[in-house]
Amino acid sequence: HSPVCHLLNLEVEALNPGFAGVSLAATAAMFNPFGTVHGGILCDLADMAMGTAFMTTLQPGEGLATIELKINFLRPAREERLMAEAKVTHRGRTTGYVEC
Repeated sequence: HSPVCHLLNLEVEALNPGFAGVSLAATAAMFNPFGTVHGGILCDLADMAMGTAFMTTLQPGEGLATIELKINFLRPAREERLMAEAKVTHRGRTTGYVEC
């Protein structure tokens, strides 16, 4: 587990080749000034799910790093359990694409 998992209390709920589900129990400590979960926290949740999904495709000695992340916020999140599900849609030799 990554230290950020402990910091944000992220939990891997599902794990299959090319797929991961990661949850977060959002609390008021994660709110922005408008009383909803800060977008950076939502990005952390999505990034962890996508990284975990991609890790399932790695061979021994390979690593990974996020090189780009784009997110659309469709509705505000409040104090609730949030779930991010990520699926590897393309795995190349040096880069890959994951949707969450």
